[in-house]
Amino acid sequence: MKNKIYSYIFYSIIFLIDVSILSCSSDDPVQFYNEGTNEYINEWIYQQMKKYYRWNDAMPAQGDISIAPKEYFGKLLQKDDVYSYAIHPELPETAPKSLRQKFGFDVSFFEFEGKYYAVILYVLADSPAKNNGLKRGNLITHIAGTELNSGNYDQLYKSMIASNSVNLKITSYAAGSGFSTPKEVSLLQGFSFTQPMPYQVITDENTKIGYIEIPHFDVGQAQQFLKIFQDLKSKSITELIIDLRYNGGGDIASATALSIILAPNIKSGDLFIKFEGNANGGNVDQSFKQALESNESKISFDALQSAHPSIDRIYVLCGNRTASASELIINNLKPYMQVITIGEKTFGKDVASFPIEDDRIAGKKGWILYPAIYKLFNSRHEGNYSKGINPIIAVNEIQQVEVFPLGNTSEVLLNNAVNNINGNASKMKTAALRSLPVSNIGIDADPILIMIP
Repeated sequence: MKNKIYSYIFYSIIFLIDVSILSCSSDDPVQFYNEGTNEYINEWIYQQMKKYYRWNDAMPAQGDISIAPKEYFGKLLQKDDVYSYAIHPELPETAPKSLRQKFGFDVSFFEFEGKYYAVILYVLADSPAKNNGLKRGNLITHIAGTELNSGNYDQLYKSMIASNSVNLKITSYAAGSGFSTPKEVSLLQGFSFTQPMPYQVITDENTKIGYIEIPHFDVGQAQQFLKIFQDLKSKSITELIIDLRYNGGGDIASATALSIILAPNIKSGDLFIKFEGNANGGNVDQSFKQALESNESKISFDALQSAHPSIDRIYVLCGNRTASASELIINNLKPYMQVITIGEKTFGKDVASFPIEDDRIAGKKGWILYPAIYKLFNSRHEGNYSKGINPIIAVNEIQQVEVFPLGNTSEVLLNNAVNNINGNASKMKTAALRSLPVSNIGIDADPILIMIP
């Protein structure tokens, strides 16, 4: 039975795939397995990966197809592929997990004066975290009743990601008053929906600087970007800071809409993205207009370009949670304008994909594969940032125990950007704490894949 490949698109791109690619090669031996068995599933997985996987020529032999499908899929991936994954809609445990997805917040860890803390970096609007009073800068001292220390903080972080509820003891710190009285907070797993995009104009030394925080590139954001930048343009900004440090990606058309507004003197037919696949997928080039229209029909290229403010460079605040479409903004605008990145190295997701669903059994949901299918490049064929994009100005946003809200001009990365714009040396103090690594950052690098009808 033919597999139905839905026209989902990772980054919302419509790719034309020849029907002949969907059928098994006539040279392959036909082997039948009982429906629902590991062999039945894994044989299908192997065939799909051989057709679509960007690195299909480096895949191992079919091997033992009797093992669990999740494990089998992992064995087919190249060593450095941390992007591809497989899920089963009826098996929640197979889906990628993160604190942001489950509870609406994310953390980083540091040691200060012999004590260990998790600092809350980001809180989503209308999330379990926000609704229970958590905010950026809160410090977690205990997780599930256990005090953080050098030997357990990483495991406690993993346990939060794996849990459906978390119990935290939190405090806060201000330079003028010290630590606040600790309190207990309990969170249950829940949903967070579309997030606001706060923006403002910062006036510093007579320079009007636009600042916008973009938490994710959602479908249909072109209209919002148009209104925001019409307002910023009307206020005569001459510099712009875009905060993408917690943006894991999203809809390519929305990211393109923002790029059209930002880039000066571009034409609709100018090349924006180059996609390079295997021998089956081939290469696809898309102009600004084509990338916009892949998933946006209401707002035109000309309308977006008319909102371009008087800028010829942008400052992008970034970090290890900046991924996918956010990295695309950084890399693919470079041929058209100066892009100054401030923060830490980005995540490094330079691939595109679309989901492949196993619906061979009528009325029964099957596995869905999300393999890396295309490598991404800009118009100058610059890319290959799978290890992340190094910032031009390297700064760790956690410098002091007191962590300021995003958009506050005392906040480390924003402060650095404003000082850089006006040619002032950074006024930040030397770091008073020691940042701690975690073994796996559970970020949301494009977890939502958009269906194109």
